Amino acid sequence: MPGRRLTSADRQRIAAGLAQGRDFAEIAGDLGRPTSTVSREVARNGGPGRYRAELAQLATVRRGRRRPQASASEAGRVPAGPDSGARIALITDLTAALIDTGMPRTAAGVLACLFTAENGSATTAELTGHLRVSPATISLAVGLLEQHGLIRRSRDGGSRRHRYFLDEDAGVRSAVVNVRANQRLAATVLRGADILGSGTAAGARLAMAGRFLEQLGDTIIRFAEQHRSSASGD
Repeated sequence: MPGRRLTSADRQRIAAGLAQGRDFAEIAGDLGRPTSTVSREVARNGGPGRYRAELAQLATVRRGRRRPQASASEAGRVPAGPDSGARIALITDLTAALIDTGMPRTAAGVLACLFTAENGSATTAELTGHLRVSPATISLAVGLLEQHGLIRRSRDGGSRRHRYFLDEDAGVRSAVVNVRANQRLAATVLRGADILGSGTAAGARLAMAGRFLEQLGDTIIRFAEQHRSSASGD
């Protein structure tokens, strides 16, 4: 039944499906569950490359033990805005997608939370509550995101707390961050082609791959700059 909780056996089947290279939709179909249930489960427990059924089961048991019971008045409240379950599923799916680009898990979670927040901001306390990690872990994640210019921080009103804001160009910047990594790869591949020599099969192979990666990176950066210029001119 779609409404029931995932069992230990379900998690074993998810782990087996991931090991076979199957996507979330296929695994969810076998379990008779929504795809968002599987993607949320995997993202919450390490992502596709680090998901372990036994650890996921233990983590779920621990979360259940420390989760406070809602009072009768709280249970009757309806959250404002989009359905809370749909929002959580969206954050989970976005986090998983960012992880797949090579972004560390917590940094991906922070960025997903900020992208989906109505005001594009959150405090450390809000992020630790959403992501269930320590403030120190959040601090490391936001430091990485600040380093790449994806977020900025300021004081939360007149308090001493920091509030983190999504940069207006975060979407463009996140693409550029990945392109920079791609360009480093292209430079390394082309250097390998020079070392091995264009007259060798390996050297020719590296040269072809390096030129493609280099051109791809240049195209994306050029498009990002055009997009930024047109957006600022609107």
